[in-house]
Amino acid sequence: MEHLVFEFGPYPERPRPAAAVIVGVVGSGNLEALCESAPLGGRLRVEVSSSVHGFGNTWKAVLGDFADRVRLPDLLITINDAGATPAVVGLRLAQAAAELGAA
Repeated sequence: MEHLVFEFGPYPERPRPAAAVIVGVVGSGNLEALCESAPLGGRLRVEVSSSVHGFGNTWKAVLGDFADRVRLPDLLITINDAGATPAVVGLRLAQAAAELGAA
């Protein structure tokens, strides 16, 4: 397992989501993402556990693009990845943003 951590922001204060959101499933070529409020000083933090090693730069690019679009402060996203492509990562994060009301 490779464990990666990325932080983006800080972003301007916004109302926090009332409940955690989980999207996707851990399965071949897919991932699950849990999004929950956390006191992070206005930052968006993403913690990735992946079965695939060596794609830190790709994760950083995809997650950075997402963070720049949604600009959600004080949000912790925990991702359990089973080999998802960047397109699947983007899809799951878009689903999460929609459920959080940030899409």
